[in-house]
Amino acid sequence: MVPLQVDKADLTQNQIKIANYISKHLQQVLLSTEKEIASEIGISIASVSRFWPVIGYQNLKAFKQQMKKELEVSPARKIRGISSTPVQQKTYLTMEKSISLLQETFDNLQPDKFQQAIDSLFRAKKVYVLATGPSKGLGELFVYRIKRFGISIHLIEHHGNEILEDLLHLTNQDVVVLFAFGRLLPEEKIVLEYQREIHYQTIMITDQLIADFTSLATITLFASRGDTNEFHSMVAPTLLIENMILSLSMKEKEQNIARLEHLSALRKKYEKDLPR
Repeated sequence: MVPLQVDKADLTQNQIKIANYISKHLQQVLLSTEKEIASEIGISIASVSRFWPVIGYQNLKAFKQQMKKELEVSPARKIRGISSTPVQQKTYLTMEKSISLLQETFDNLQPDKFQQAIDSLFRAKKVYVLATGPSKGLGELFVYRIKRFGISIHLIEHHGNEILEDLLHLTNQDVVVLFAFGRLLPEEKIVLEYQREIHYQTIMITDQLIADFTSLATITLFASRGDTNEFHSMVAPTLLIENMILSLSMKEKEQNIARLEHLSALRKKYEKDLPR
């Protein structure tokens, strides 16, 4: 949610509705017209137009410009915003904050979409994973665990135009898992565009509840990483990925247990030659 620097006691009922809507749906507001905002809230366009000067902006355009500047937060500014005197046992990311991220993720989890994602991954001829930047570790974890279940899975490591080397092999029986945290990368945009031609499925994991790109994937799953101007935690995305891994392990439970037992036997057999 985005806090607005305004006293609600000074606002009319319609203005309170607008303020609450903006706080909860900033990404959508940045992509909307006054007419669309008015329609969503159920008030007049004139009421929306009169709102901006009340909170210190000339008009909707000025509000959007300022919000976009504030959303462009660098990693350094995020760290700078952390208190130098952490509370309770020197923890900067508190248990309460972590729980709130997990709670927001579960509150917005759609069980039918989650199950649809698991079913798609299980049926796929091959699974491709596109994970860059902070999501790279999640992608590697997902690939590492899923391989154990006999699922053909491949981590896309090419970037730029080299990603076309991987797209060349995609078929309509494949699934691409991609992470869209904050924004959509050029490579991800190409993957989502190319699916309209080849008709493979895509599963997007994102921290954006409302964004213009979240509807481009076959299935979109939300995982909260915190507000835009604070340190982005991977606690909730990691839990989501681990739940996907565990759900897939249940698809052929006995066969997967047998595979893991075989893995344990191999480790024991070669432990002297390949120490862990």
